[in-house]
Amino acid sequence: MLLKMAIRMVRSTDGRLLWKFGKNFCYGGMRSVQKFKRRLKKGVFFPPFLYVSIVNSCNLRCQGCWVSVDAPKAFIPLDDMNRLINEAKQYGNRFFGLLGGEPLLHPQLMDILAAHPDCYFQLFSNGQMITEDVARQFRKYGNVTPLISIEGNEEISDDRRGRSGVLDKTMQGLQNCLDQRLITGVATSVCQNNLDLVTEERLDQMIDWGVHYAWYYTYRPVGPDPAPDLALTPEQLLELRRFIVRMRRKKPIGIVDTYYDDSGQAICPAAVGVSHHINPWGEIEPCPVIQFAKETIYDRESVFETISNSEFLRDFRETTAARTRGCIILEDPELLADIMRRHEAKDAAHRTNGRGGYDELAAMTARQSQHHPGEEIPEEHWAYRFAKKHWFFGFGAYA
Repeated sequence: MLLKMAIRMVRSTDGRLLWKFGKNFCYGGMRSVQKFKRRLKKGVFFPPFLYVSIVNSCNLRCQGCWVSVDAPKAFIPLDDMNRLINEAKQYGNRFFGLLGGEPLLHPQLMDILAAHPDCYFQLFSNGQMITEDVARQFRKYGNVTPLISIEGNEEISDDRRGRSGVLDKTMQGLQNCLDQRLITGVATSVCQNNLDLVTEERLDQMIDWGVHYAWYYTYRPVGPDPAPDLALTPEQLLELRRFIVRMRRKKPIGIVDTYYDDSGQAICPAAVGVSHHINPWGEIEPCPVIQFAKETIYDRESVFETISNSEFLRDFRETTAARTRGCIILEDPELLADIMRRHEAKDAAHRTNGRGGYDELAAMTARQSQHHPGEEIPEEHWAYRFAKKHWFFGFGAYA
């Protein structure tokens, strides 16, 4: 499987981009995690991976979206992004996730990519705005992998996205990336109305398209339009996990998930401390779904000092890890609200009229997340097992 995947990558990807991927993401990411581990031994928490929502605007209106896309447009300016990235690089960081809204609506996105050739960026996009010219610019810089969200067939896509004709435009954006020989992924937020499309045949179809990796999220009923009826049941979550583990042994395509360690135990990346999130106003949140913050990237001399000295983030990590290995916003929204209140955390959702994050938490019904004690499904493929054990998950957060 690994040999076939490597052959696919070499045949379908620009050689210079492969080199950038290997140097900036693979080697750079491994070094970043090793530095993170050394910091942990000293009790210093600064995540090796930062996810940044660089703009709040979006051209779609998706169910379950936690972003206030109807609020006045906000984005992190180029100078502030450069300062943030340069400060993080001083502590070993080389990988950054760029989210939105739709990150392609950021007026200086290409300048951000151009300014940091020694970093690697994962661009979370709906694909609608990836024109041939945009894809050519991505190839020019060579340090970005587009991760394009595809929710299902045409009917499901229109329903989930709040627009008609969404899938055709997304598929054209995907094709533009593949035509430029970019390392390209497809993301799917798995829920009730597209679970039956998470199949071996669908993965084969992605391979035929030329896609290099697939990322499966599980739907979180959050935000102003949570649609809780779309959430997966505990049994469906386990079946999705079985599917991912099984396909990793069979298919020459990378399959990403961020919810389990090598032994199959549940993980919350924010509770582990391996990643935190920065919103378009520069506020530092535990993760993209939890829209509360106490500090910003502008509060101290460096973002390293702000994050590593944050009592708010420390309390979040310790309290949630003591409560569950799963997702705290799903399993115990009341406890999450308590943490936010005792730190007087700012509610980032308030910027849209009639919306409030505390009200949304109060309206949520607790449900099981990916944490299933006694029903763990370990990784079967040695490469995934080794990578998760040493370079991404664990780190003793749940000891």
